[in-house]
Parts: sequence; C-alpha cells; structure tokens
Amino acid sequence: MSTAVGSTFTQRWSVLRWVLLGLAAIVAVAALTTWLTAPRPGGHLDPASTSSDGVHALMTLLREHGVTVVEAASIAEVEREARADTLVVAAQTYHLFDDELLRRLSAVPGDRLLIAPLGKTREELAPELERADTTEFGGLAPDCDLREATRAGAVQFGIAETYEARDSVPVTRCYDGVLARYTADGRTITVVGSDQFVMNAGLADEGNAALAMNLTGSHPRMIWYAPQRSESDGSEGAASFTDLIPAQVNWMALQLVVAVALLAWWKGRRVGPLVAEQLPVVVRASETVEGRGRLYRSRRTRDVAAESLRTAARQRMLPRLGLTVAASPQDLSQAVAARCGLDSDSVARTLYGPPPATDADLVNLARALDDIERQVAQS
Repeated sequence: MSTAVGSTFTQRWSVLRWVLLGLAAIVAVAALTTWLTAPRPGGHLDPASTSSDGVHALMTLLREHGVTVVEAASIAEVEREARADTLVVAAQTYHLFDDELLRRLSAVPGDRLLIAPLGKTREELAPELERADTTEFGGLAPDCDLREATRAGAVQFGIAETYEARDSVPVTRCYDGVLARYTADGRTITVVGSDQFVMNAGLADEGNAALAMNLTGSHPRMIWYAPQRSESDGSEGAASFTDLIPAQVNWMALQLVVAVALLAWWKGRRVGPLVAEQLPVVVRASETVEGRGRLYRSRRTRDVAAESLRTAARQRMLPRLGLTVAASPQDLSQAVAARCGLDSDSVARTLYGPPPATDADLVNLARALDDIERQVAQS
C-alpha cells in the first residue's frame, strides 16, 4: 500500500514540477518583455525618457549614425567629458538656473548648442543674443544659408522665441530668428528658441528630425546636458534610494504577485475539496438503536422501521437454517415453521407481512420477530 502511494506521489510531483517550470518560464518572459517594451518615464528633455517630452528617440538616431553621445547627469560630468572638438548641448530644464552651474557650464570647451534657453541661461551662455519675440511657428521655411537648416527645410517649432543680435556681432538667423548662430572666442554658439523639434512627440513632424540630427550631430562627439535634479548646495549627483530603483521593478513585482496568486488558486483546485472521513469513534449499539428509533418515530415511518427489523431477523436466521440469501420467502417461511413447529402462514405474515398500522403493532411485530429468532437459535 505504501509503495503504491509513494509511486502516485512521485508521478504527481513529476507532472507538477514541469507545470511549475512552465509557469516560471512564462512569468520570466512576460517580465522581460514588459521591461524591454515598457515606457521609460523621465523628466523634461531626459535622454533616457521615452515619454512625449523626452529625447530618447533622438539619442538613438544619433548613435545609429555613428555619433558618440554622452548623456551627462551633472555639471561635473560635463566638465570631465568636454573637449575642444566636442559639441555641448545645454537643454533648458527646471534645474538649469543656478548661477554657479551656468558659470561652470560657460567655461567648458567646445562648440555650444542651446535648446529653448530662458533669460538667465541665454544671457550667460549666449550673451551676444537677445530675445526678440515669441510666436507660434508651423511649417516655417529656413530662409537662410545655414547648411543644417536648408537641408532640413520647413520645421514645426510650435510656440517659440526668436532672437536677434545684441550689438554689431554678425548673427545668422533662420526661421525668422528661431534659430540663431554666431561665433565668439573661437567657438560656434547656436541657439534654438523651441524644444519641440527634438522631443519624441515632435520628432516626426516635417523636417524636425532632420534639423535635430543636423544640429546635434554636427560633431563626431556630443554631450547632452539636461539636468533632471538640482545640483546646488552640495547636492550634485545626489540621489535617494528610490531613485536608484528602476521604474520597471514595480511592474515586475506586480506580475510576480499575480503569478503566485494564480498558482495558489490552480493548486487549490487541483488538490480538490476536502473529503469527509469516518472518525474511529466507538458508539454503543444501544445508542444507535435508540437514535434510529427516535428518528423513525419522529418521521412516523413505521413501514421503514418494520422492514428494517424483518430484514435483520431474516439475515440472522438464514445461516442457522442452512439457506442462502437467494432463498425465496416461501422456502424461508417453511423452514422456520418446520424448525419451530409453527404454522407456515403465520410465520410468513410475521416475516413478510404488511407494515404495522400503529406504534403498538410495530412493538408487537418486534416481539414476534424476536420470539421466532430465539426459537430458531435454540432448536
């Protein structure tokens, strides 16, 4: 018996093991797919962000065209990576305002490209330009001889600022001044009054992608600096514990919780419902008889009680009379009458007669059966 149980358990565990491995593989593939395809949220102009205002698509295109892209997270990284042959792109974010940060940024070598700079940023990094006007441009032609602009053609800038020369410095203006370029101290400084053309959401509009690629990919090496957190007061490069956790971890944890819950539900259904089992309790025969008697009496089932008494008496007398369960009522009645010297018709009415009409008749039947059974046993 124990060998059969052990064999059955081994077979079930073998099947269950493959099922669990299959479920684990499905969960792993789903988690990996989610991690690879899930949007990567980030801040405004974040190079790693795939949201509408991120620039992950532009960074990918630049790398595919052989441009070395450095995604600088701090001003210290910009200072460390900047060289004379490098283009430094400063994209305006909420954290590009600190005076010390702008001063350090203006001191790094290399050409400079400013994306939608605000007042203080423009004054520090492009001092020869001043703001002219703010207008909404849609499908505007370059109307200049700047190669990057003429190759791109019409561009959708959306709401943009325009620039003009502050003094007598020669400035090339394209798209009615949305794009302005001049040279100072041996470096080329380019300013664009809109950031829509570099964003993921606007990169596919008209010549936006071409202009973004032409401007940011003009050098073999480019540093993209769009600070996503404040670097003032000694907090440069600081990150909290939650910042170090990838955004996809939450989705992976949720998928694992769901997978475990489904596995528990499936396992519960496979085991099945609880099975009732008779407890090894010894009950006295008298208690059983009394219990059944009260049940029969409460339901007024004298016919069932009488048949139960007759069946029990017949089964006990058959082996003593040398008969089998296949014996007919006539054979049993005649055998009892011959053994006890009784009338066979009277014995037949007692063993197979109609059900009693009253409780008194049921008691008399029980006594008659007991008397016949006692005579058979003693003869």
